[in-house]
Amino acid sequence: MAHAKPSGHEKIETNNFLLITLIIVAIAIGGLVEIVPLFFQRSTTQPVEGLKPYTALQLAGRDIYTREGCYNCHSQMVRPFRAEALRYGPLSQAGEFVYDHPFQWGSKRTGPDLHRVGGRYSDEWHRIHLINPRDLVPESNMPAYPWLDTAMVDDTSIGTHMTGLRRVGVPYTDAEIAAAADAVRGKTELQALIAYLQVLGTARK
Repeated sequence: MAHAKPSGHEKIETNNFLLITLIIVAIAIGGLVEIVPLFFQRSTTQPVEGLKPYTALQLAGRDIYTREGCYNCHSQMVRPFRAEALRYGPLSQAGEFVYDHPFQWGSKRTGPDLHRVGGRYSDEWHRIHLINPRDLVPESNMPAYPWLDTAMVDDTSIGTHMTGLRRVGVPYTDAEIAAAADAVRGKTELQALIAYLQVLGTARK
């Protein structure tokens, strides 16, 4: 007795190439429907009122933050839950991150979220905390970063970094780029990192 040829779903499920092709098409269509509209929403493409690009020193600090892997333990996104707002402050908005390349939202929280940490502690508090966290928080398991207090910021590449960011939409002026090297020269990496931390989340009052 001859077997009937597969049809409908059976035909798709028994043909690996066809199944894979249709899966890719479905994912592509779903991705386009979800992602493309974001490029046309002002809330995701326009900076919130008061947001400014990082200064040269803050940008250098952000590079150090990324280099040291701080994002592995600290997120920078206050999520839309009441408990989050009560603990960290106003919920994060997409417009606060338009100058971040890449953004530091993250999902892992060994330590607290840092998006609203700017201005919450003094520069001296951050200095002590980064050199040895347990001097301020005895139960902390955060690593110490004492070398940042003696390592100097690289002033030779910051201008190039800002030029690259301008190409992807960060509105740095020629004057700001030209002055970048002088702005970070003689500064320690600890000073730069503190400058970055102190600006986080401060665009929204």
